[in-house]
Amino acid sequence: MKCINCGTDNNLKDRTANYGKCSNCGHAFVFEPTSMGTTKLTDPMFAKAISDISVNNTLFFTPKQMFYLLDSRFRKKAFVNSGFGCTYIFLNVWITVFFGGIGTIFVAAFGLNTIYAPVMANLIYQIATIRYLVKNTNSPKLSNASRKDSAKLLIFVGGFILVAGLFVSASVLNSFPLFVIVVLLGMFSIYKGFVLQNQTTIAQEFIIGESACQDWLNRWQGVNGNIQKLLPAPQNLNNQTIPINPDVTAYSFDRLIVCDSADIAQFLIANNFHFENNCAILSVTGYPESIFQTTMDMLRRNPELKVYALHNCTPRGLGLINRLRTSSNWFQNSNFTIIDIGITPRQAIGAKKNIFIETSPQSASEASQLPSEISNNLSPDELQWLQAGNFVNLESFRPQQLIQIIQRGIANTLSLESDSSLLIASSSDTYIYSTQSFG
Repeated sequence: MKCINCGTDNNLKDRTANYGKCSNCGHAFVFEPTSMGTTKLTDPMFAKAISDISVNNTLFFTPKQMFYLLDSRFRKKAFVNSGFGCTYIFLNVWITVFFGGIGTIFVAAFGLNTIYAPVMANLIYQIATIRYLVKNTNSPKLSNASRKDSAKLLIFVGGFILVAGLFVSASVLNSFPLFVIVVLLGMFSIYKGFVLQNQTTIAQEFIIGESACQDWLNRWQGVNGNIQKLLPAPQNLNNQTIPINPDVTAYSFDRLIVCDSADIAQFLIANNFHFENNCAILSVTGYPESIFQTTMDMLRRNPELKVYALHNCTPRGLGLINRLRTSSNWFQNSNFTIIDIGITPRQAIGAKKNIFIETSPQSASEASQLPSEISNNLSPDELQWLQAGNFVNLESFRPQQLIQIIQRGIANTLSLESDSSLLIASSSDTYIYSTQSFG
């Protein structure tokens, strides 16, 4: 393992002899991969993860975003499709020759034709391979990309079985029963591959624990100092009211993003999203407390204000729109346009890119108790998806990706009135819109 301080490569013997420190500069190693079980982590790997998630130390990120990133990297290692074709062909030959050769001994003992022993060995291998790939396409431990790769490999295996199997059964062995078996097995593999490669809404399980990730972050900072772009918990910030110049309060933003969590609001503010996109950012919980009321007073004075709701795809998050519309602390009896930019179940179900879908009994219970003013705006498919316990956390998106998605969401709603398909509800002078996609 290379030392992140001086770049010296230290093997296990070096690290052990120097009590977990670099043999050259004495810098302590945070991780010892040989004692970490299946989730092996090295100092260079962790340093690269920090660099990647912060885009070379230019973007702030939350601890939970770091957790999702590390989990996705361990998840990718759970299934590697590179080299599968070569390995598959090699094992076809090796298993047929080796186990087929052993099988001929037993077949001959019963006075049967020994030519069928290699064929049976190969068929068993094909069935085992198909079963393995089908299992991968439904595995919550794999990423959506890995599951799709498994489905594509099912098509490849099915095609190989048909081409090679039909040749052997028809031209070499001239066996109709074998011909039928090969056709059925190959077509089954191809059919399952085509069906399962479009399966994108399977809930996923974590490879690592969130507490383990937090422990890694604490240990890293204990050795290497604070991570500059790692955000603290929002409640740790100064909550005292800050006096604002009256000349400033006379100005108002044309757009407001309301987040359902203080963590996302803090993330956007820390990355100067409000300055770069000319919009105010608040959380429905009242963050940042120091300027919350002053900002609300400024916003209410702008009749052209557009309000963007940004929330997790959870039953609680989906209630954000209704709260903004009906709460006296927000925009009750106001004629502002409210836009749901996500994330909604429709966006998660129809996502073309990988989205990390989770599931929990608590989410299923909350979904079954959704008030009618929320559930009436959801399709039967969306309700079924929610009531199965599925949900999506905004922090599962990388910082740069999430910022770009929100920017596109705002850009796609600049002319809402011209697209009536985006209108989901209206009350008095208040219009509520929803964007079609998230990302």
